[in-house]
Amino acid sequence: MQSSGHRQRDTEQHQPLLSADNDPEAGAGPLCPPADQDGLWFIQDGCGIVCGVVTWLLVLYADFVVNLVMLLPNKSLWYSVINGALFNFLVVMALASHLRAMLSDPGAVPKGNATKEYMDSLQLKPGEVIYKCPKCCSIKPQRAHHCSICKRCIRKMDHHCPWVNNCVGEKNQRFFVLFTMYIALISVYALCLSFLQFYSCVNDQWNECTDFSPPVAVMLMIFLCLEAFLFLTFTVVMFGTQIHSICNDETEIERLKNEKPTWERRVRWEGMKAVFGGPPSILWFNPFTGLRLRRLLMTRTRRSGVEFSV
Repeated sequence: MQSSGHRQRDTEQHQPLLSADNDPEAGAGPLCPPADQDGLWFIQDGCGIVCGVVTWLLVLYADFVVNLVMLLPNKSLWYSVINGALFNFLVVMALASHLRAMLSDPGAVPKGNATKEYMDSLQLKPGEVIYKCPKCCSIKPQRAHHCSICKRCIRKMDHHCPWVNNCVGEKNQRFFVLFTMYIALISVYALCLSFLQFYSCVNDQWNECTDFSPPVAVMLMIFLCLEAFLFLTFTVVMFGTQIHSICNDETEIERLKNEKPTWERRVRWEGMKAVFGGPPSILWFNPFTGLRLRRLLMTRTRRSGVEFSV
């Protein structure tokens, strides 16, 4: 309120939100519904769910072709064991990263916290301006943006990715980067194994280098190569973009809007340590770091779909 020494503004209308005319105590009613409590969530977006399922199916298809078409029929036991172990390890890490990116809170601002009681508890300095998102009725922190799909304001929102059915923001950017990295490694590995398999089968009898008939084996490996090439192109671009954004402490939205930084930028290693947590370590590449298995209680929210409170 103006009379309380601070101002609150609507981020879209740029007008004072609280004044003597709409004071809740003056009979205008509360500004927003009570703030909800958030946990691990799953966004009920049809496009995102389809993209997430397709991602898993394509990764599992690559795992099927590599293991059953190329490695198991191979005459060299050590070749099959070593490559099978490495490839399946990368698959597990990629799918784990995908799950963490999809089910982790990306940095959502509590919904409906723009109430008079909450504002009074902030103890703002005289003349200080705070902003409210008119869509999710929340106090909007610096560098937060509203996602129309998640229906929430997300801290340091980079973009909404349908392939993980979630926003990429302050709390899950690390998992998205790991997901793109492991998918790129899987793609390169699958291409190398496919080329070796083609070379081996051309020199030997096709019936001896695979348990599948030659036409079926060729079609399966050709589709795998196309999939791997497309995934490699996409993930390398996304991985490079994410690393560039982290090192420059600038989200994709801020770059596209050409927003001038009003914050103290973390550069290079400082930005990497902020996203991945702590100094350089092998734990940076572990998507299971910080995972705590607890009993998940499924709850429903009015706008964000199904969320899981821990």
